Amino acid sequence: MNTKNITDKAERKQKKRAVRKAAPPKAKRATGVARGSMKKKIRRQVQGQRKR
Repeated sequence: MNTKNITDKAERKQKKRAVRKAAPPKAKRATGVARGSMKKKIRRQVQGQRKR
């Protein structure tokens, strides 16, 4: 939503919230696709190797 032309902060916030509420829910993340914090951590890394 483009709220660039609305100068009043409260009005802009109200419009954004209304649009966000009306939007369809986002799909769940596919299984097996770990986010950064969920990825397996490495203990020690040799130089020249990739982290994951």
